[in-house]
Amino acid sequence: MDSREPSPDTNEYLDLSLLSEQSALYAVDGPEEELEGVVDRIVYENTENGFFVGRLRESDMGPLVTFVGNLMAVSPGETVRLKGRWVEDKRFGRQFRAAAAEVVLPTSAAGIERYLGSGLIPGIGPTYAKRLVDAFGVETLKVIGEQPERLRRVPGIGRKRAGQIQKAWNEQRSIQSVMIFLQSHGISSAQAVRIHKQYGDAAAATLRANPYRLARDISGIGFLTADRIARQMGIAADAPARVKAAMLHVLTTAGENGHVFYKGEELRRSASELLKLPENPFQEILGEMTEAGEIILDKDAWYLPSLYHAERGCSERLKRLLRAPLDHVPIQVENALKWVEKRVNISLSEEQREAVRVGVQAKVMVITGGPGTGKTTVIKSLMAIMEAKGVGYLLAAPTGRASKRMEAATGADARTIHRLLEFSPATGAFQRDEKNPLETDMLVVDEASMLDIELAHALFRALRPGTRLVLVGDVDQLPSVGPGNVLLDIIASGVVPVVRLKTVFRQGAQSGIITNAHRINRGEMPIFNDRDFFLIDRQEPDKALETIVEVASRRLPSRFGLHPLRDVQILAPMRKGAAGVENINLALKQALNPDGKPVPHRGFGVGDKVMQTRNNYELDVFNGDVGIVTVVDSDAGEIEVCFEDDRRVLYSLDTVDNLTTAYCTTVHKAQGSEYPAVVLSFLPQHYMMLQRNVLYTAITRGKKLVVIVGSGKAVAMAVHNSNIARRNSNLSDRLRNVL
Repeated sequence: MDSREPSPDTNEYLDLSLLSEQSALYAVDGPEEELEGVVDRIVYENTENGFFVGRLRESDMGPLVTFVGNLMAVSPGETVRLKGRWVEDKRFGRQFRAAAAEVVLPTSAAGIERYLGSGLIPGIGPTYAKRLVDAFGVETLKVIGEQPERLRRVPGIGRKRAGQIQKAWNEQRSIQSVMIFLQSHGISSAQAVRIHKQYGDAAAATLRANPYRLARDISGIGFLTADRIARQMGIAADAPARVKAAMLHVLTTAGENGHVFYKGEELRRSASELLKLPENPFQEILGEMTEAGEIILDKDAWYLPSLYHAERGCSERLKRLLRAPLDHVPIQVENALKWVEKRVNISLSEEQREAVRVGVQAKVMVITGGPGTGKTTVIKSLMAIMEAKGVGYLLAAPTGRASKRMEAATGADARTIHRLLEFSPATGAFQRDEKNPLETDMLVVDEASMLDIELAHALFRALRPGTRLVLVGDVDQLPSVGPGNVLLDIIASGVVPVVRLKTVFRQGAQSGIITNAHRINRGEMPIFNDRDFFLIDRQEPDKALETIVEVASRRLPSRFGLHPLRDVQILAPMRKGAAGVENINLALKQALNPDGKPVPHRGFGVGDKVMQTRNNYELDVFNGDVGIVTVVDSDAGEIEVCFEDDRRVLYSLDTVDNLTTAYCTTVHKAQGSEYPAVVLSFLPQHYMMLQRNVLYTAITRGKKLVVIVGSGKAVAMAVHNSNIARRNSNLSDRLRNVL
């Protein structure tokens, strides 16, 4: 039994995320058997599929052995009984490949202390675990479960904490029993926790009745997982419930890929491929779903209801804005231009002067242009003129980072759109809408290319008919992460005035980043230098990974005085692969923070850089917010994250699902952000994402420095690939029709 302990300084375990998909790496070395011991630690856990790599000690003095497999939740300190086979991995050596795991309650005092001290039970950490075992010995677990009133004899445990401990213990026992059922159907540990939280002890009965509810009710669980369970339960391949769930999955996936709708042919073909069924029964079922309001048909376009109403609502609200009379504010435009140039001591270009002319007269307008073309100067000029005329204004952007940039650039308050619209966690809706509109005469929205169709609809609903709307953005960047292509559709409709800023000002022309951004946008190769725009040529992904770690953790801090966490952001076009987001995050964690106290069942711990991946209105944190984990409190069952605006947010351990390691993130996730230095992983292996707008968006995130680690060939492929996948959206047509 080889316990091979990897050195923290090696990259030995950086490709573990691939193991569960590479069964060919394993050679069976023996018959099925059982292995029982105490889990020493979890080396790696994929929360998406439940794949574990862990260390197990069979006896107090025995060596550590490695176990791997797609398992139910297991935690350090637990005694587990594994069923499986010993295998010989070509890279990692001898390991126990577990097919099933059963948690066995420890019977010794030392084992109970390890078990309770692991953080498994919220309210009990190492300190209280020792006090409990000192007080009750081998009877500790029985006391917690059956005689909780005795807990109050332990120093520091009052009535409230005793109740919390008993409740957490009962929930944990319940979760374990549900997990045994869920594990038999291939559900990961992280998913099982969410299922239990949603359905409680009725989880098994709920799934037996209709497993497809999972895809509708639980974030992170989709059709494929629900379908696997359903098929194991004997649900027929052509069952209506299965076909309906597949249709909803296809439309949901279309939305995740940026589409607002699917044409009938696309929907039927995709569902047929997913279900491996002919399209014959689909039309009847689509009719039933339409009658029930589950989906909406408009001509030959099939929508999820939320996206249909958002697209129609956007066109109708913009129509209302455009048709309403402009509140009369007498402005002599040419005089105002002279006044503002003198007031702020600037000389506007003719493009900028035209933008200001349009801005003081139009109800809705778009200002677009690349970096260094003076969009902020136009905004500041408009603000100064409007303020002088008593016209009130508000500034907003889609993300927290973008709103902070806008605030710093203009010197005026700017808010995220979510905060501007006052989302209420209690009602799950924005408080600002057509019945309670924003009190402003003019709204300026920066980074408008990030607006998806639903957020745009919520924003437009909250504007009074007389309000002016100025949308500012760079249409050459990537489109929104969510469905739709709002800014481009509004421009394409031709119903609002658009001013394109093209001239790069002198200070911008001195920047290699800005100069090369415009070269790339014109389809020209960038010119690398030794000042602020570097290419480090690496052809092989493994070598690129090593270089990225070296550059981010040592070279940039040493040469430029940059802090590796605060000032440097690594970007990659794709999540998977040796030089993709997931592997880079593992490598940077090993290099920068190998010993941070871990958050249970997560790939990060104290000292790690993390990102919020979904809006959480209750905690007031939003998609894209970045911070550092500062505290992991096993006794309280909480972690603390300090975000970039110095806000400290407490997460309970069951609300950390939407935090992810963020040393590296995708280019899409970096939209609206700006960093002192960007390190970009860019290789031919990323061919699916080697597009001009991806490269353009990535390098324009860098404020002072951009380092591309990868291949000049990959850069050339991206520069010459201006083919952008078209998104299904009818907004521009709707705008033309209503006007």
